[in-house]
Amino acid sequence: MRKATAAAGLAVLFTLSSTPANADVIPSERVTIDVVTINGSGCRQGTAEVVVAPDNTSFWVLYSDYLAQAGKGAGATDFRKNCQLNLQINIPQGFTYGIAEATYGGFAHLERGATGHQWVNYYFQGQSANNQKKHTFTGPVDDNWRVTHRTEFADIVYAPCGEKRNLNVNSALRVDKGSADPNANSFMTMDYARGEVRTLFQFSWKRCD
Repeated sequence: MRKATAAAGLAVLFTLSSTPANADVIPSERVTIDVVTINGSGCRQGTAEVVVAPDNTSFWVLYSDYLAQAGKGAGATDFRKNCQLNLQINIPQGFTYGIAEATYGGFAHLERGATGHQWVNYYFQGQSANNQKKHTFTGPVDDNWRVTHRTEFADIVYAPCGEKRNLNVNSALRVDKGSADPNANSFMTMDYARGEVRTLFQFSWKRCD
């Protein structure tokens, strides 16, 4: 397993997107994440990394080669890319956590007539993967994109206290060329660029009874 902690030189670049849920119970002891497995055409070996925020409020997934494309120059399977992460989140005794918010982003170039789709779901080991969220982009688009999925505080699902349950984080990008010019290329990326972290997961902490 690869240990993911906050590298000092990297973490100073990042700004949290919002105030974390239940911020008054954030543990002071360092939280770390082990990447147990990583699979998918969007996160080939060596192209994804997990970094924990120094203040234990969140973690980032850094993708460097997550691109779906359709049209001129695209291969037969390039229209859909996915990434499946299985994460062991190591937390201090007496605490549990849920995911309050997840923000994804990247760049999209979609010709008129083309569409792009982004999916995500995250769930604890042993649970059903039934909370998938999807966002659709309609061309023409040629800009950065950003999508935030928030969970109401009362609906946040927490890891069972006293049990080791890994967190599964699954995502996908798809580009359909539709009625766009077949000689043009449309694409979407989910990536880390220009010092900005595009994928952020915000913890919600809770003390165990």
